[in-house]
Amino acid sequence: MSDLFSIQFDKDAQLFRVSGELTLDSASAVMAETETLFDTKSELDIDLAGVSRADSASLALLITWMRQAKQSDKTISFRNLPNQMRAIAGASGLDEFLPIQ
Repeated sequence: MSDLFSIQFDKDAQLFRVSGELTLDSASAVMAETETLFDTKSELDIDLAGVSRADSASLALLITWMRQAKQSDKTISFRNLPNQMRAIAGASGLDEFLPIQ
């Protein structure tokens, strides 16, 4: 686990909680950690409320997770996108494609 971010599964809420930074600096470490972590569930509900800093790499991560979920016949949804991520998604037109709750 990185000092920049953490990803934990909340058994009670049945969702993944992401916190810390989702930036270019942490993107490869986030991908490495989620590669096996997400294998355990057929439905991926990802709570991003704890993300403290985000850049365009964070949206690339969401898109990669969406692609991986589709390839594995899993459903995925995102909740509590930080304002930074919403702004970037809106400016790039990706907000229409993201499965946001």
